[in-house]
Amino acid sequence: MADRRLQVFNAVVKYGSFTRAAERLFMTQPAVTFQIKQLEEHFNTRLLERGHGYATLTPAGEIVHNYAEKILGLNEEMESRVAELTDELSGTLNIGTSTTIAAYWLPKILEGFKRQFPRVIPRVSVGNSSTVAGRVANRDLDLGLIEIVTDDPSLERRGAAQDELMVICSPSYPLARETSLTASQLLPHPFITREPGNAIRDLADQYFEAAGIAMEEMSIAAELGSLAAVKQLAAEGFGFGIASHAAIQRDIGDGRIAAVPLVPKLYTPLEVIFPKDKFRSRLITTFAEFAAEQLAAGAQR
Repeated sequence: MADRRLQVFNAVVKYGSFTRAAERLFMTQPAVTFQIKQLEEHFNTRLLERGHGYATLTPAGEIVHNYAEKILGLNEEMESRVAELTDELSGTLNIGTSTTIAAYWLPKILEGFKRQFPRVIPRVSVGNSSTVAGRVANRDLDLGLIEIVTDDPSLERRGAAQDELMVICSPSYPLARETSLTASQLLPHPFITREPGNAIRDLADQYFEAAGIAMEEMSIAAELGSLAAVKQLAAEGFGFGIASHAAIQRDIGDGRIAAVPLVPKLYTPLEVIFPKDKFRSRLITTFAEFAAEQLAAGAQR
């Protein structure tokens, strides 16, 4: 119901260019330009300074942008409040998740939620935990499911559970014979790790550093962008990896990999995060509570 011109204007400011705003709004660039021109004609002043590939606010644009955010926020709240008069939840839910949660936790969460609320349309974006936290903070996403404890002041967090991290390797690899492993025992072996910014990569780095082992001392076999790739190399005997317990159950059952606990134990947090001070619809609140319950139940299992 909000003025389409304000929605388009807000998108141009948010994404910094007409082109990126058009892509996010699924519009053509001329259509975006037309909406901005209409808004500027309404106020009889220029609101945006155009450059090569970018757009910045004029002083008048700053004023319009401040009010546009308030108007669009109130519009979103109004739509949600009216929709909540009906018993059944519906609408699109923009969820961000870490890669591990997306692969091993989210399918069961979505299945259970869709059975209760079939008219809800989950729209899922997957990235590492740091990326998801940034997108939630920028309000690109309604909420996020991540594996880090963020201290971003613009985010509100809800600790759901924690999952133990294990050393993984081939069942024939020497480490597989151990009942537990310390950082010093792992030092001589090639480490198959994740990409920078990945939550489990950060926790593993901190684990070794707490034991007095600098990451420069580690023999890095590979830095990989997916847990599936880490498990594959570990299963083939190229070294050891570190993975969450929930993510390796099937592989252990199939005999592809062995898992050994760390000493001291290491855990990855499972967190639900929201933008702070933003109106939260019943749909977002209901899904967050459901996801937190499912994460806690899965961690206990």
